[in-house]
Amino acid sequence: MASERQMRAPKGAKVLMVGAGGIGCELLKTLALSGFDDIHVIDMDTIEVSNLNRQFLFRQSHVGQSKAKVARDAVLRFRPHINITSYHANVKDTKFNVDFFKQFKVVLNGLDNLDARRHVNRLCLAAEVPLIESGTTGFLGQVTVHVKGKTECYECQPKPTPKTYPVCTITSTPSKFVHCIVWAKELLFAKLFGNKDQDNDLNVRSTNSDSSVQPIEDVFERKSDEDCEQYVRKIYDHVFGYNIEVALANEETWKNRNKPRPIHIKDVLPQKLCEQNGNLEDRRVDSSMVSAMSSLGLKNPQEIWSLRDNTRVFLESLMLFIDKREKDVGNLVFDKDDQLAVEFVTAAANIRASSFGIPLHSLFEAKGMAGNIVHAVATTNAIIAGLIVIEAIKVLQNDSCNYRMTYCVEHPLRKMLLMPVEPFEPNKSCYVCSETPLLLEVDIHKSRLKDFVEKIVKRKLGMNCPLIMHGSNLIYEEGDDLEDDIAANYASNVEKLLAELPSPITSGTMLTVEDLQQELSCNINVKHREDFDEEKEPDRMVLSGWSPTSSKKDVEVTTNGGSTAPEATSNDKHANDIEVARAESGDSVGNKRKLSEISVQTPPQANDGITSKEMPAEVLENDDEDDVVMLDGGWQIGKKKKLT
Repeated sequence: MASERQMRAPKGAKVLMVGAGGIGCELLKTLALSGFDDIHVIDMDTIEVSNLNRQFLFRQSHVGQSKAKVARDAVLRFRPHINITSYHANVKDTKFNVDFFKQFKVVLNGLDNLDARRHVNRLCLAAEVPLIESGTTGFLGQVTVHVKGKTECYECQPKPTPKTYPVCTITSTPSKFVHCIVWAKELLFAKLFGNKDQDNDLNVRSTNSDSSVQPIEDVFERKSDEDCEQYVRKIYDHVFGYNIEVALANEETWKNRNKPRPIHIKDVLPQKLCEQNGNLEDRRVDSSMVSAMSSLGLKNPQEIWSLRDNTRVFLESLMLFIDKREKDVGNLVFDKDDQLAVEFVTAAANIRASSFGIPLHSLFEAKGMAGNIVHAVATTNAIIAGLIVIEAIKVLQNDSCNYRMTYCVEHPLRKMLLMPVEPFEPNKSCYVCSETPLLLEVDIHKSRLKDFVEKIVKRKLGMNCPLIMHGSNLIYEEGDDLEDDIAANYASNVEKLLAELPSPITSGTMLTVEDLQQELSCNINVKHREDFDEEKEPDRMVLSGWSPTSSKKDVEVTTNGGSTAPEATSNDKHANDIEVARAESGDSVGNKRKLSEISVQTPPQANDGITSKEMPAEVLENDDEDDVVMLDGGWQIGKKKKLT
């Protein structure tokens, strides 16, 4: 039971919630029911059909409307006397600056991508506002507390490239081939061959946000007088042509993105299917052996098919499902060992990739990507939302001694599903909160300023509107308020080699890179280097000096019962999706020891507690918008030092 002091803490505290999706819906509800009465919510997304299975504040009639606004209205129906302010906007908009963040007592993140989370982290540091981060993937999840000067910031530990993908990306703005694979497998294949009654975003028939007006027809329903050829052509034109045209109507989406190209079958295969697609005799073989590749004479699974060949495989595989596996249709679930299913998904993904300007892949590559998908779990979101509120109340009470990073695990560890860990102190080598200089190794005679801006400043450092200084000389700047002649000068600079800039960059040059919106500045020492490993260092640029803390003193991990164990260090230099805080192998979680008593030479003890292999994972990407996520697996041990 909450104490009277805890009950009073939320009253009058203005809090900011970023994200109103899977975690956000649960969090807004829990905040309202826990006594918070001044809540601000930011979310740029609109509601999609695929959100409805777990984002419980939304209904079918809300599809196409603002998540932040609908979530606000839903909660106000059962808590009408509290104040909830919604913003249908991107948290990276300039209006959400440091001064905006300063008005809040605590910020609660429920975001779905690494870039936005880094941005919020930096604004919270600049505004000196505590941040509570969260993430879920399937049954895994965690909540972490970040307070400037007291605990590590969100970026104190380098984050790997995210491998989880929000549904809004999969359905609307794919940028990687894996996005197209998930779309083909989880949406299109499931719609055509799975439960016919399921509803998803492939059914879109108009841009009208009021989806209470049902479409006149279900394009996926085959009419009684419609032959197989007409039906498969209709499906092709709908998902690769019409749906893309509908997406293009939303001009806001494509302001900073390359527009996709609608693909219609008449532009790819203008002649009759029966004249140039498939071998009818092959369709008479055993249904378990049917293959579009065999029917079309395609033999090499490692060959990358052209758009025309992908179209032929798509049409042929769909017709084979209808002709030879009609009894299975309606009950099928994708199986990577089902050759025809893999052929269909590969072809569909490649056609979609072609539409969005994404490089095509072979069936062999596509099959590997399609085999590892984890579905979102609504219960995990609810648990994590509750933990966020608990930590928020501690922050409002300034109860730093009891801050906890809590991990949600899939299988009980010592009969526990929730594993609290004491927060870690700031990483002294973190370039975000400790202003440690970075080292960039680069061939200054072959790399352009454009490469540095895109691959290092934006991609690695996560800056949005960078400003680059060489001593007192400004060599690059971005911003809407630049005068035309200045902008043109910077545009000409980006194509120049680093050594040929007006203020040449040489080995030993110290560059200052700033993002005024994030109020972040860091120094980069440039070192000229000519030899790079083309496989491991394809960008021919290596940024270092930003690494996890490497203290040889182990840290203590607090369990639900209050016992602790040291955390292991890791030899794994390759970042995976999941970072782990684990107990040292061989040590039991039972007796709390001081850091000074822990030695790396300590002999293994009898292990009657949680081992290093059992400790929970830190999910780096959450399920705020995820219907499905792709994981490449693996646990990474975090090398961290406990907050003392």
